[in-house]
Amino acid sequence: MDGARRMQTEMPLPDLIEIVPLTSAPKVEVTVPGSKSITNRALILAALADGEVTLDGALWSEDTQVMVEALQKLGYRIEVQPDPGESGNRTIRVTGLGQAVPSGGTAGQPLELFVGNAGTAARFLTAFLCLGRGVYRLKGVTRMHERPQAALLQALRELGYRIDSGNDRLPLTIHAGGPINGRCRVSIEESSQFASALLLAAKAGGWQVGIDGEKGAASPYVAMTSSLIEAFPNQGGRFMIEPDASGGSYFWAAGHILSDDGTAPVSVARWPDSGWQIDAEFPGRLPLPESMSRRDDLGDSIMTAIAIAPLAKRQSEFTELGRLRLQECERVEALRTELTKCGASIEESGDTLTVKPSALRGAEVETYEDHRMAMCFATLGLKVPGIRIKNPACVRKTFPTFFQKLATPVPYGLGATLRDGDGNDLKPEQLFDY
Repeated sequence: MDGARRMQTEMPLPDLIEIVPLTSAPKVEVTVPGSKSITNRALILAALADGEVTLDGALWSEDTQVMVEALQKLGYRIEVQPDPGESGNRTIRVTGLGQAVPSGGTAGQPLELFVGNAGTAARFLTAFLCLGRGVYRLKGVTRMHERPQAALLQALRELGYRIDSGNDRLPLTIHAGGPINGRCRVSIEESSQFASALLLAAKAGGWQVGIDGEKGAASPYVAMTSSLIEAFPNQGGRFMIEPDASGGSYFWAAGHILSDDGTAPVSVARWPDSGWQIDAEFPGRLPLPESMSRRDDLGDSIMTAIAIAPLAKRQSEFTELGRLRLQECERVEALRTELTKCGASIEESGDTLTVKPSALRGAEVETYEDHRMAMCFATLGLKVPGIRIKNPACVRKTFPTFFQKLATPVPYGLGATLRDGDGNDLKPEQLFDY
């Protein structure tokens, strides 16, 4: 289905979901879908492989679907099959074409690709398409057109590629010139995806990439990309996508806030131990320390930690949050606003949030079209009565089965009661969102 049309399709989830708190922590090991970060990197590498690559355990969500659809529109043969072990995953077979990236259109009629609000798709495809010939145009939803892209475009222009954009953001037009041996440097102060985009295409493009800012090549998501490139079967074969650690953080957090004795009754199956995902460190951050950095300690799951921080026994400080302001929404402001609405004592100073232990109350929570806002506050709602999540369908971006996982009885889910805005109980089968 065309990406733009799929984005406009009415989703089956209600406009509002209320989470009914659990009275105790279930003892359960849940499964979570595959890593979005790894899946979209693997799709680019599979397209550049010499032969067929099978991706097992690949996430099937809005962000990965727009990547698959873009590659299919380019002409790649991709087969998608259900995963019997996890409904949120797929087995994806990609017939790679090596360095022969399919040609684009003309200046008058570019080949147009839609990336939704998927930062990985927007950034990775921008570099990938430079390896082709002809003209391509990338566009997304309004929020994606507001998100930064300039440092990546500057690096590609340094290599010799022509990319037209009115403000160095999407929408943009790529006048591809194929592989160009050359050097560039890229700043990752705004997004590490800029470096990952270049590294994924660097071997095929003949590029040498220098990385500035945010720990450079040692930045967690850049290091993930480098490790993935090294491990990937670029001559064809199979590759296993590990579970998404960011998505798993909600279940570790749920077990923690529901447990009276500090144990971890809720765990996540096949928890990653590769070292590729910084958010795999999340269970080790419970109970929450006095201070935590987004740059050094956690990635996206620092939002999970912030959401449950009012329930901690001591004040917690969350630092170096600036990059959160540039993602699906202005996440620092959004977290402060919605936690305050729930009764939290929270202070924002620069790119730091300080959260004090607080007596929380229920509230109707805005999600700002941000999947992580919805999942963070739904997790909080497992403990705090009266949490109601607006526009819950935004979880389709990375975790379409999230609410179903909450409602499915033990041992396959947490067994929570979820209700629609009219107070009707929702069955697990009503909580798909594809």
